[in-house]
Amino acid sequence: MNNIFVYCEIEDGIIADVSLELLTKGRSLADQLACKLEAVVIGSKLDEIGKQVFPYGVDVLHVADDPRLAPYTTLPHTSIIVNLFKAEKPQIALMGASPVGRDLGPRVSSALYSGLTADCTSLEIGGHEDKKENKVYENLLYQIRPAFGGNIIATIINPECRPQMATVREGVMKKEIRSANYKGEIKKIDVASMVSPADFAIEIIERHIEKRKVNLGAASVIVAGGYGMGSKENFGLLYQLAEVLGGEVGASRAAVDAGFTEHERQIGQTGVTVRPKLYIACGISGQIQHRAGMEGSAQIIAINNDPGAPINSIADYVINGDVTDVIPKMIKYYKANSK
Repeated sequence: MNNIFVYCEIEDGIIADVSLELLTKGRSLADQLACKLEAVVIGSKLDEIGKQVFPYGVDVLHVADDPRLAPYTTLPHTSIIVNLFKAEKPQIALMGASPVGRDLGPRVSSALYSGLTADCTSLEIGGHEDKKENKVYENLLYQIRPAFGGNIIATIINPECRPQMATVREGVMKKEIRSANYKGEIKKIDVASMVSPADFAIEIIERHIEKRKVNLGAASVIVAGGYGMGSKENFGLLYQLAEVLGGEVGASRAAVDAGFTEHERQIGQTGVTVRPKLYIACGISGQIQHRAGMEGSAQIIAINNDPGAPINSIADYVINGDVTDVIPKMIKYYKANSK
C-alpha cells in the first residue's frame, strides 16, 4: 500500500534500459518517502527475472508469467496493471515513455482516473499549499517536463488522485545498481483472475523488428550539429570528426528539419535523450528543447560563432568560431596527437 511501482518492459528476456533507469530513480524516491519500491514484469518464461531487477533495490517483484503475455499486447497488460493497482494502491507509478509505455500508460491512468504526465525530464518529492482550498499537501511527486513547445519548464502535481503517474524517456535518468546482493520478495500474479478471454482476442501471428540503425544512447562520444552547420555538405564534417573520435553523429531538430541528416539522429525534447562522456555541439544554439536531451552529458564542448548562444551556458568548454574552420583543425590535430 502507498508504495512506488515501476512497470518493467521486457524483450527477449531482457529488461529494457529505460525500466532499469526508472528503478534507480524509484529507489531514490522510495528512500525519501520511507516506502517500498515494487516492480511489475509481465511476460513469459520469467523464472530468473529477479536477478535483473533486485540489484536495483526492488523490495517486491510482481510477476505475471503466461505464454500468452509475450510479446506485449495492449489488452491483457492493461487489465493486469489496472487490477494490480486497484488491489495494491500505489502512490506513484512510473513507466518508460517508449512505444509500449505510450500505449499502456494512458489506458491505465484513464481506467483509474489518476492522470498522467508524459515525457518527464525530472522527478522530485515536495510539498504544495493550495491557498484557495486552504490545504497543505506533503510528499507529492513533482512531475517536471518542458511545456509550451519547450519555452518553459512545468512542474505538475496531482494532489488528490492516486497513483501519481509519469512516463520518462530512455536516457533521462541514470541507471545505477544499488547492491548486487539486494534481495526482494517475489509475488506471483494470478493471471487468470485478472484477464478475460476477450483480452486475448488479438493474437500476434508474426512479428518483425527492425534493429536500430543508429544507437546514440550507447555512444560515449557524440558530435552533434545544428542549423548553424549551414548545409548538408558541411554536416559531412561531423561524420569525419566522429570517425576519428570513435563516436556517433547527432543533430538538433533544426538541422533535421533542414534536411542535413535523418530523424534517427535527432537529440532533444522531440528526439532522443543522451548522456555521453563527451558531447561536441557544433553550430547548435542550444534552446531548451535541445538541452533537455543532452544536458546530462559528462563533458560538453560548444563550437559556435555566437558568444551569447544558450548552449554556452552549460558547456564546459566554448570555442567561438566558424565550425567549418574549427572542425577540420580538430580533426587534423587529433590525428597528429594520436599517432
